[in-house]
Amino acid sequence: MGNKLIPARIVTPGDILSMELEARGWTQKDLAEIMDRPAQTINAIINAKKEITPETAIELAEALGTSAEVWTNLETNYRLHRAKKNADHQAISRRRRLYELVPISELIKRQWLPQTKTLEELETSVCNFLDIASPTETPKLAVNFRHNHTLQSEDTALIAWIKRVEHLAKMQSVGKFDREQLKSAIPKILSYAQTQENINKVPPLLTSLGVHFVIVPHLSKTYLDGATFTINNHPIIALTQRYNRIDSFWFTLMHELGHIVAGHEGIYLDDLSQLEDNPQEKEANQLSCDWLIDSNALAEFVATHSSRFSTKAIEKFAQSQERHPGIIVGRLQYEGKIPYKNHRKYLVKVDELLTYIDHP
Repeated sequence: MGNKLIPARIVTPGDILSMELEARGWTQKDLAEIMDRPAQTINAIINAKKEITPETAIELAEALGTSAEVWTNLETNYRLHRAKKNADHQAISRRRRLYELVPISELIKRQWLPQTKTLEELETSVCNFLDIASPTETPKLAVNFRHNHTLQSEDTALIAWIKRVEHLAKMQSVGKFDREQLKSAIPKILSYAQTQENINKVPPLLTSLGVHFVIVPHLSKTYLDGATFTINNHPIIALTQRYNRIDSFWFTLMHELGHIVAGHEGIYLDDLSQLEDNPQEKEANQLSCDWLIDSNALAEFVATHSSRFSTKAIEKFAQSQERHPGIIVGRLQYEGKIPYKNHRKYLVKVDELLTYIDHP
């Protein structure tokens, strides 16, 4: 007795509209001309293929001498009936859609999404995270992100990562951004590259220069080191700290700053081990290298010590460049001058020194 029966068929708003036309001796074309709408629209409403919007309800009320509420109520009741009838079948496809949009499990684990008890709550949380009104929408980013019409798993993870960066950046207060002022501040930024402890001074300096700075660990299958893009006319630098080393931090930071100072437009998602082969990435890479270590001095240092890069030689050269020895070692390893196993004591971790990391 407690089970509610759902009728096999409910009267549609189109059925009522058809009866109203018949009572008046009107055709669908007549109503279309009265409402100044295409005849196809009236036909679609009558055949329940098109919803009656509030605007259409008002026009129908004017044309037929009824109230707009008559048509909105008919539409609501009909859609509610269909939803109840199809709820069980739709639940699976609705969940599938959410998992197509974002890596649900990983986002819940990161606490980017809350734990939910119902499908409706999960849909709401995903939509809020992606800033969309419905799961049927394509996520809108503050930047243009190139992807195929059918999103791959790595694409959805990237989009989720970008959205997290956007959310955190919007919570920050930053100063006025001026590209020339930022360019002039590069030496001051680099003055913090001499010691491990000074790294924590970088984020507040960047925000004072109008640049958002966040560290969001990369999601599975994304393989990101850093990214830069613009939101509300302010650039964002986002790092992942995929390699928790001082050399990786500084090279990635200066690479992203290179994009900004050079005026590169759009979004740059950088895996520094496999940079895209384009002029923008090459320019940002060169700027980063030149800013961090004087190229002529490096060439002379390599030529002088190529047979053996001793601890004393590395420390002396690092001091002459006013850089942490780890930055010199990382560059020598990257260029194949020394094996990756050598001088690893200098590749110190930096995550504990940074308060801008998005920890779960």
